[in-house]
Amino acid sequence: MYMKTEMIKIDQQQINIEKIRKAAKWIREKELVAFPTETVYGLGANGLDPEASAKIYAAKGRPSDNPLILHISKQEQIEPLVMEIPQAAKKAMDAFWPGPMTIILKKSEIVPMQTTGGLQTVAIRMPNHPIALALITESGCPIAAPSANTSGRPSPTRAEHVYEDMSGKIPCILDGGMVGIGIESTIIDFSNEKPMILRPGWITQDMLEEVVGMPVAIDPAVLDSRKTAGIAPKAPGMKYKHYAPKADLILVSGSEKDVIEYINQKIEERHLQGQTVGVIGTDETVSFYRGDVVMSIGKRNSDQTIAHHLYDVLRKFDHEEVNIIYSQVFESGKNGFAIMNRLTKAAGYERVEV
Repeated sequence: MYMKTEMIKIDQQQINIEKIRKAAKWIREKELVAFPTETVYGLGANGLDPEASAKIYAAKGRPSDNPLILHISKQEQIEPLVMEIPQAAKKAMDAFWPGPMTIILKKSEIVPMQTTGGLQTVAIRMPNHPIALALITESGCPIAAPSANTSGRPSPTRAEHVYEDMSGKIPCILDGGMVGIGIESTIIDFSNEKPMILRPGWITQDMLEEVVGMPVAIDPAVLDSRKTAGIAPKAPGMKYKHYAPKADLILVSGSEKDVIEYINQKIEERHLQGQTVGVIGTDETVSFYRGDVVMSIGKRNSDQTIAHHLYDVLRKFDHEEVNIIYSQVFESGKNGFAIMNRLTKAAGYERVEV
């Protein structure tokens, strides 16, 4: 069903509560509202209402076995949603909430299977964004909210990205400007005895281990989600192709000199085939590439900047109508692992070593 989508601008420094209440009314009426978090924009609905959760899957074109994350605004709101909170999970919540960490626990009966993708566990986080927290509070329910994009596309870091994908499908987008972090939350599973990271993010393995005081594993599927074929995903983004621009993306790793030479050689070959070529580089390397559209993702030694611009750059290429995109790899820094997790999935695991 097509509907008019209203874009509501909100200053996160001085929140207009009447605008928030208007959006919260949509949530209570089983409708969808897109809103900013510190990571990416979320597509929100009442997470305890199966009908509302079903609308999220429909709007995104998302597989129904891909779990949704419940967003809360106060730590005590987690208690009715889960069977128990292990001590390690409590330590992580105290250290990193509100913030870019999602925890997985065994769900209680009030959380519908439509929200959890048919699993007996539930993913929960408390975002660190005033607009998100205000919306959750005014709605009076935990808000299920995956990223507010068509399933498989780059996640939205601006309200305009949401409008591209969701215009006509949802009644309301809360526009709080560009998000701060730019990649999704770390997901850590506390439903078993040993904590395990199911999706890397801003909160790293080292940070978690220091806080919980025990080893934290990384699920092998984080490195290659093709290993999860035929298995229900335990967390968002584990099984399906994600974050992809319209053009094919190929990652190239090696020394900076070799990467530049290889990509420029491929550009020449593609040009002979009549193709238009895009390149993702850094501030330090963009001038060396001979592609048709060359974009910097940030400074080479600033993984925070690269994470912040990642999805924005991938989406910009969708408007340039390139046939192929080549990208350097960005593995260094605290967030290099999370950045490459997203880029590798966006490339469908197409990576060349030179």
